[in-house]
Amino acid sequence: MDIIRLGAKVKEGTIPGDGSTTDADILAAGLVKLSTLDQALNWARKSALWPLSFGLACCAIEMMAVGMARYDISRFGAEVFRPSPRQADLMIVAGTVTRKMAPAIRRIYDQMPDPKYVIAMGGCASEGGPYVNAYNVVQGVDQIVPVDIYVPGCPPRPDALLDALMKLQKKIDARHAESSLSKN
Repeated sequence: MDIIRLGAKVKEGTIPGDGSTTDADILAAGLVKLSTLDQALNWARKSALWPLSFGLACCAIEMMAVGMARYDISRFGAEVFRPSPRQADLMIVAGTVTRKMAPAIRRIYDQMPDPKYVIAMGGCASEGGPYVNAYNVVQGVDQIVPVDIYVPGCPPRPDALLDALMKLQKKIDARHAESSLSKN
């Protein structure tokens, strides 16, 4: 298991490597956090999500509001919605998924690099919404791609999407922590 040092804080008047403080002194003082490479990568994965918007109906308006100054999705590490699936690792499906749109959603999901995550935003993307049992509506995007987080509402408020993003970050951290423990 490789151990790496992340962000050492230094006491005033001391410079690491000048001979006055050793790594053991810094570690004993709690000024350095030791981590595995997997933990550092997990922190990077959850802190820099690159969303791909897939707005299909009314929920897309609320999703766009999350990028504006009032809600500011960039506070949570998801700065700019990406224009290409090859640049994204988070797909936010917002709105009614029709049977005609389903192959396109799957194709775009397959083009995203691993690891990839999906948020189903709104009642329509989660379970068909008011169009339950309609002949041309898919009863939830989870029938096409695996969904990590569901955001209820019709349409859900922008702060509900931010809450889902924070839940996804916790899930990413927990999922990858479990996988790194199972490797050892």
